[in-house]
Amino acid sequence: MSQRAKPRAGLLRSAIAGSLFFAGCGGGGGNIGGSSTNVPSVAPSVTPTPAASSPPALPAAAAMLGSCRAFPADNPWNTDISSYPVDPNSANYLNEMNPSGSIDLHPDFGSNPTYGIPINIVSIVPANFTPITFTGYPSESDPGPYPIPASPAIESGSDMHMLIVDNDNCKLYETFATTGSSAAGWTASNGALFDLSSDALRPEGWTSADAAGLPIAAGLVRFSEVQAGAINHAVRFTLPKTTAGHIHPATHDAETSSDQWAAPMGLRLRLKASYNLSGFHGESLVVLTALKRYGMILADNGSPFYITGETNTGWDDNDLDQMKTVPGSAFEVVTTGAVLP
Repeated sequence: MSQRAKPRAGLLRSAIAGSLFFAGCGGGGGNIGGSSTNVPSVAPSVTPTPAASSPPALPAAAAMLGSCRAFPADNPWNTDISSYPVDPNSANYLNEMNPSGSIDLHPDFGSNPTYGIPINIVSIVPANFTPITFTGYPSESDPGPYPIPASPAIESGSDMHMLIVDNDNCKLYETFATTGSSAAGWTASNGALFDLSSDALRPEGWTSADAAGLPIAAGLVRFSEVQAGAINHAVRFTLPKTTAGHIHPATHDAETSSDQWAAPMGLRLRLKASYNLSGFHGESLVVLTALKRYGMILADNGSPFYITGETNTGWDDNDLDQMKTVPGSAFEVVTTGAVLP
């Protein structure tokens, strides 16, 4: 049975505020406002070199949320990074993440309905959109109303994420620490709206319902795609120690460590091409194949090497448990852009 991740350490605003702007997709450009002493510099432009071997071919399909494409094909979440270069500081990052060498990959979802994060797919006319009040980060939240159904599914535990896909207009609404009801009104710490047809990022320095300012639903391991045989996007993962820096598409920091090689939000890991998948099968094989091609993006503070999936009672826990044998040393950090303060 998959275990739940530790509660997030909290959304912490970076001490170094970046300029507010919207950016397109891709790996981040140069540093903004100088460099921080505890943020390692990463070259923003490196020509990709082929990996040692290619991951298995995947069925051609777009990443979907409901009937909507989950961001354009060129979006960072949907970018094949199997041939991207290994970050020159990959070993330093991984030694910081996994100093004992004993940490393994962990699926933070399973058949228990209190595991994972649910996704609400809705079709609601504009007149039925619901007001919502933000109490934690109102200045960094997209104001309501939100298309909240009468009885939305909300993540169990302390984070209480609510993810809503407006299936008619292909918009994604996400909130953190969500409470309330249709009768009493809705409240959340913060909320974010994403246009699923756009590559636009959050304003620089802004959070979202996730610490890194990223869309949560885009990085969830989704039951339907695994059953179809392929995940065609990167996966969301957590670490307990993160630094005051981020790499696009992340826009926000949640510093919990000043160690030199603590990971910045948005750091992207890839399962090594050399890691043998011949002993895996079923749901785990689908996930691990995707981690070779699309990798996983650091999105929040939490337990180390925990990847997040959709809440669904149909998951096969025995199958998913195969992933718990994959060591952290089987991963490498890839260069996707500059670390921004």
